[in-house]
Amino acid sequence: MSTNKILRSFGTHSGTFHADEVTACALLLFYDLIDRDKIVRTRDPILLSTCEYVCDVGGHYEPENKLFDHHQADYQGGMSSAGMILLYLKDKGILNAKEYECFNSTLVLGVDAHDNGKDPQIYGLSTYSHIISSFTPVFHDAPENVQDAAFFDALTFAFNYITRIMNRYRYIYSCREIVADTMQNQKGEYLIFDKNIPWLEPFFELGGQNHPAKFVVMPSGIHWKLRGIPPNYEDKMRVRMPLPQEWAGLLEEDLKKISGISGAIFCHKGRFISVWETREDALKALEYVLKKFENRDKQP
Repeated sequence: MSTNKILRSFGTHSGTFHADEVTACALLLFYDLIDRDKIVRTRDPILLSTCEYVCDVGGHYEPENKLFDHHQADYQGGMSSAGMILLYLKDKGILNAKEYECFNSTLVLGVDAHDNGKDPQIYGLSTYSHIISSFTPVFHDAPENVQDAAFFDALTFAFNYITRIMNRYRYIYSCREIVADTMQNQKGEYLIFDKNIPWLEPFFELGGQNHPAKFVVMPSGIHWKLRGIPPNYEDKMRVRMPLPQEWAGLLEEDLKKISGISGAIFCHKGRFISVWETREDALKALEYVLKKFENRDKQP
C-alpha cells in the first residue's frame, strides 16, 4: 500500500448518492475495515488517492488495490460497487460462502440490478434501493454539507439493516441442529417443534425436499400453529397438502363450528397456515386434515 494512504479510510463520489456505494460503505463498516470519521465524498483524484478503499468512482476495478468502480467501459460485469465489495469480503475470507450468499440473495443482487437499470419497473414497488434514494436531499441544489449529512443518514440506515440481516442469519443458522434432529427423529407426515424457531431455511438446506412431512406444528406466541410445508424453499406460499377448503379465511367461532375443535382461532384463506389455542388443539386439527385427505384418496 502506498505510504500516503490513510488506513481505514473510504472514498466515494460527491453529489447524489445511490444504494450501491452506501451499501458498500456499510458492509466495510460492519466488518470493521473502515472508520466512519474517515469517509470522504469527493471527485478530487488527489483526495481519493489517499483513501484505503475507493468505491463507485475513479474508473478502476482492482480489488487487489481496493479500487471498486463499475462505470468504466472495460468493465462488462453486472456488479455495482456493492457487489464488488461483497465479493472482495468473501475472497479475503472475511465472510464465508454462506454469509456471502445470505447478503447477496437478500440484498446485494437487488442493489446491483437497480444501479445497472435491470430491476423490475413495477409501479408502486419500493425496494431497499428506493429507500436509500429517499434519503437524498429534497432540493437538487442542496449544498455539499447537506448532501453529506444525508449520505450519513442513509449509511446509518444501511448499516442497521445489514446488521439485522446478519443477526437473523446467525439465529437461523443456530437452529439448524434442532431442525436436523427433528427431521431425523420424525420421519412421518408432520414435524413437531417445541419452540417457535425459523425452521424453513434449515429444513430445505438439510434436504427437506426429500422429507415426507407435509405439516409443521409449533408454538406461535401463546398459541400453536399448524402450517403446511412448501414443496421447496422458493415456493413458500404453496404447500404439499393444503388445509381444508371449508376452513379458508375462517375466524374463531366459525372455524370452531366447522372443524369441531374448541380451540380454533384462525385459518388463512390461502390454506397454508392455521392458529389454535393449544398444542392439543393443533394436533387435533392435524389429525382432522390427515384423515380428510386419507378418506379422499380412498374414494374410487
